[in-house]
Amino acid sequence: MSNATQSDFSRITVEVRPPVARITLNHPPLNVIDVKMMDELRAVLEQIEARSELAAIVFAGSERAFSSGVEIAEHTAEKIRDTLAAFHSVIRSVVASRKLTIASVRRHCLGGGAEIALVCDVAYASPDSVWGFPEIKLACYPPVASVALSAIVGQKLAAEMVLTGRTLTGTEALAAGLVNGVAEDPETLVQECIQRVSQLSPAALAVAKKAFYAWDAIHFDKGLAKAEQIYFDELMKTADAHEGIAAFMQRRRPNWTGK
Repeated sequence: MSNATQSDFSRITVEVRPPVARITLNHPPLNVIDVKMMDELRAVLEQIEARSELAAIVFAGSERAFSSGVEIAEHTAEKIRDTLAAFHSVIRSVVASRKLTIASVRRHCLGGGAEIALVCDVAYASPDSVWGFPEIKLACYPPVASVALSAIVGQKLAAEMVLTGRTLTGTEALAAGLVNGVAEDPETLVQECIQRVSQLSPAALAVAKKAFYAWDAIHFDKGLAKAEQIYFDELMKTADAHEGIAAFMQRRRPNWTGK
């Protein structure tokens, strides 16, 4: 992967200007995350990790949205196992990255998109951004948020967001500790952060990050594996989970049976 703009992808754009690599989700209009985007994200993250001169990765979306989440069509019974495996591979790559990961969020930041931002080290947002995990409205749940959100915003607010679908504005997300800063143009905060990082040793940053997350990493790995197991072995055996996805695809109200 060379410097400047990388154009070998169809769902993302990549710009590399040491010490920073910038990944922009580019699947208009709302940057829905499909398996193609997951594959591209995983590939570029692997390339970035191999470059010792890079100290930070910025994840961003278009002005209209960071991401509205994982493609709903990928949640059907015959696809969900492969979809979650692919998406959680991306999440694990972000979590395991030795680089400082920064989310730059405008507008919609929902579901899987919010989970990517959630596991970044630092997040900046516009005040009109909307953060949430609407999966429960489809009789599903967000495995990554189920495992990681409580540690950031506290158990009560995390439960409200995961179990009721409550959303937060960027300003509310700041108050909750979900984002580090809010600005009309979050890129101003991103650049301030990059300026600080550019003065640091990438090698020291990588080791410090490993030590910083040493305790959390143990619990995250085990928790996500358990959340995946429950999703496959219990949730996907309910009639309501299949009904929720079908209703969304058919643009109708779901008919819950509680089974």
